[in-house]
Amino acid sequence: MDLFQSFTKHWKHAFPQFQQDNSLLLLAVSGGLDSVVMTHLLAAMGFPCYVLHVNFQLRGTESERDENFVRSLAKATSLEIFVERFETLEFAKLHGMGIQEAARTLRYQWFEEKRKECQLQFPDKNVLLLTAHHANDNVETVLINFFRGTGIQGLRGITPFQKDRFLLRPLLPFKKEDLIGFAENNKLAFVEDSSNESNKYTRNFLRNQILPQLEENFPQVKDNLLQNIDRLNEVAEIYQLAIADRLRGLMEWKGQECQVPILKLKKTAQLNTVIWELIRPFGFTVQQIPELIKLMDAPNGSCLTSSTHQIIRNRKWLLIAKLSTQENSYVVIESSDATIEFAGGQLLCTTITHTFEIDANPLKVMVNAKQLSFPLLLRKPKSGDYFYPLGMQKKKKLNRFFIDQKLSKTQKEAVWILESNQRIIWVVGMRIDNRFKCEASTDRVLQLNFQPILT
Repeated sequence: MDLFQSFTKHWKHAFPQFQQDNSLLLLAVSGGLDSVVMTHLLAAMGFPCYVLHVNFQLRGTESERDENFVRSLAKATSLEIFVERFETLEFAKLHGMGIQEAARTLRYQWFEEKRKECQLQFPDKNVLLLTAHHANDNVETVLINFFRGTGIQGLRGITPFQKDRFLLRPLLPFKKEDLIGFAENNKLAFVEDSSNESNKYTRNFLRNQILPQLEENFPQVKDNLLQNIDRLNEVAEIYQLAIADRLRGLMEWKGQECQVPILKLKKTAQLNTVIWELIRPFGFTVQQIPELIKLMDAPNGSCLTSSTHQIIRNRKWLLIAKLSTQENSYVVIESSDATIEFAGGQLLCTTITHTFEIDANPLKVMVNAKQLSFPLLLRKPKSGDYFYPLGMQKKKKLNRFFIDQKLSKTQKEAVWILESNQRIIWVVGMRIDNRFKCEASTDRVLQLNFQPILT
């Protein structure tokens, strides 16, 4: 069976929902062997296709050559073509990215823009983006993920169909050798990217150096790895069911925030694996697993951050929340001089070491800085909270304090608490705790100025 027959059979089996009469395919075509073969296969099957080509302007005349070649390919196969040119180096410098990362970002952003544009133009069609990743790419990806320590998910390889991105990779079952044979038999022209010979890129190093050496001792290494990918995909499905069951027993959602009981997490078997699956969706890395284990025994208010989220230790809980403090009911204050924007308004913290005067304004208070232990935690009240209202030697439950203040339900819900090491410093905008009051001998003061959101 030749490649065209095998490809047609694979398509009907793997993607039966996408056929010639209900789909429009956007083909990502670089001009290299893989994308050229994909273009010819799908054109021969009679699919309506558009060709998408990106000129990153990184390789001088070679980039121009590739663009011209892809334009000729589109004309020869009677397909409409869209070309986009990017100033990739400038984009990379502006955003502090590596060139490869910048190129990938630009490429997929433009692909998605074109896909959405075509979907609006053809609302009755399944508009899909197709890339020419094949079996060899899958093997390289799995090896890269293995060496990077991405866990079982990384060992599943490249996903054939990403529904959320409308992204298909129809050549995944086929090896590079299959594509070369098809191109030779059909006398297909294609262009070679000279950067593929450079081993400064991880993938090229694996392809040009590591895999050939492995094949000298293990001739079937690629076949074995591809079989492992199939097996690991089945294993991963079982693994995900088990992990989901574990996490359901650990994660308690309160609105947009997740609470994890520390004692229960500590007693969990296979702790490192469970922690990884717990923190991975929130942008944390595998290298942060030991840090989270330490966080469980760290002082109250300690936190761990990713690019998108923070995990805060609050008493018996780990609290996972977005870094956007405007949306959170827990905000960590790391230093004594800070301006904090949060859902209740703005809190300005200022250290004073010179002479000070107590202000009668309840929104502007002074507390004894020597009694504080950073980080401080700004949070919503909890059941069982108590403090020592200024001037009192006995503790009072917060709920009782609210009743005495004759607060309405809405007013109670608007209240925020500032605490230090599990002790309330201030019922924000209302009363400080007597344990943190300033005396005549106090020589270092933290001034807290609260500006509430006006409603």
